[in-house]
Amino acid sequence: MPPPALELRKVSKSYREGETEREVLRDVSVTIARGEIIVLVGRSGSGKSTLLNVIAGIDRPTAGAVLVDGTDLIALDEQARTRFRRRHIGFVFQFYNLIPLLTVEENLMLPLDLNGRADAKGIARARELLERVGLGGRGDSYPERLSGGEQQRVAIARALVNEPSVLLADEPTGNLDERATRGVFQLLRDINASGTAVVMATHDLDLVRQAPYRVIELQEGALVYDSAVDEPRDQAATP
Repeated sequence: MPPPALELRKVSKSYREGETEREVLRDVSVTIARGEIIVLVGRSGSGKSTLLNVIAGIDRPTAGAVLVDGTDLIALDEQARTRFRRRHIGFVFQFYNLIPLLTVEENLMLPLDLNGRADAKGIARARELLERVGLGGRGDSYPERLSGGEQQRVAIARALVNEPSVLLADEPTGNLDERATRGVFQLLRDINASGTAVVMATHDLDLVRQAPYRVIELQEGALVYDSAVDEPRDQAATP
């Protein structure tokens, strides 16, 4: 039996601020199956972004273990962790993070180039993803020519270009209007349905309530609610 897509074991993260140490995550343990979608909620400052950065291997936890596809990221050195992250984990940011001087297709090709996969097969993969996100005719456009919703679709396609097993999304609809938000959320659902595990942090509780997905809530760095194991409740969290 293959390992779960993601497993966190008593993950904690602290930052030193002057003479004091501030704990941002406290003993977070959770297992996420392949093809599962997780909605991560909690007030601002609850630790959502830090948790996503730890899962992505961008930050190292102070304690605990982070396993992606059965590989413990903490056991890898920085170079190996970067290589692993590029291949197995996709990340979608709130502010798109597209490179303005590159075309849409060139933005998609960048992760492939970093992984030595910018060949004919990689180009075909990038173009296939643009079709999948509804931007098949926009490969030669520059980001500034796209709407916010279209730029976020490009960012999602870029996060998927290396076929990761886990897709992380940090407030991916935070800068979008209602129509674009629903489009991006539906796209993430479609991606999840194809087998990619999705972990999405969001403040949009209306969308959370409309989707029958697993909800995890953080509060002051601790996991306080998991709809997979806890009793259902009317409101998972407040923004």
